[in-house]
Amino acid sequence: MAARPTPVVFIHGLWLHSTSWEGWADVFRDAGYEPVLPEWPGVPPTVAEARLRGDDQAGVGLTEIADAHARVIRELDAPPVLVGHSVGGFIAQHLLGEGLGAAAVAICPGQIRGVKAIGPAQARSTFAFLSNPANTRRAVSLSPEQFRYAFANAVPEHESDELYEKWTIPSPARPLFQLALGNFTPHSPARVDTANRTRGPLLLLSGKLDHTVPDILTRATLKRYRHSAAITEYRRFDDRGHSLIVDHGWPELADASLTWLRRTTSLAAAS
Repeated sequence: MAARPTPVVFIHGLWLHSTSWEGWADVFRDAGYEPVLPEWPGVPPTVAEARLRGDDQAGVGLTEIADAHARVIRELDAPPVLVGHSVGGFIAQHLLGEGLGAAAVAICPGQIRGVKAIGPAQARSTFAFLSNPANTRRAVSLSPEQFRYAFANAVPEHESDELYEKWTIPSPARPLFQLALGNFTPHSPARVDTANRTRGPLLLLSGKLDHTVPDILTRATLKRYRHSAAITEYRRFDDRGHSLIVDHGWPELADASLTWLRRTTSLAAAS
């Protein structure tokens, strides 16, 4: 009997929909994986519906998002590879630390508890939402100008406009507050078990031009894993911003992820 394909769970971040991973899903399926594209709690199955029903996810936070993905994972036949972007990159790390993944790729991942680095571009990207505490109970949307600065600063303006029209949806602001205040909140949901020595391999991918999750944050995240003997690696793409999983260069990221997975899988099999 042929072995069943390894599942790979794709986890999106704020202001994108699960269907934004469809290109990645095709590439991973062709490589022998079985893609799974769960949605955040309260998010409808299409971009169009999500734009009409933004309030359905108002107030959803990191715990609810992580728990929803954990339920999906526990129904799978085998531990999956986790691929997450932005807040989804945080969720991928959290679930991997809990032993719920075979490996993880965290792309421009949200700031975990213990990471104190911050940059002016990151502050500008999030200030409009974090400046109003009432947003913790709301779903919020990016304007085209905010999307251009926070996501698509590394691509031509016409591509930024196209990506905005194709993929953006309202998202709950609560995860922004939880990640930003993780170092000041007892029992913060922004915690990741970075000391877990038995977890699967982790790859951190970063865009040097990212305004939302600056490279300094990803490098600071890498340092948080220094007490774990598990495989943790980092790679930076010097010409990429936060839109790197959906813009014209996403195939390079997908290929880099697959190449890393093949290599780490070979290392694990040989050990």
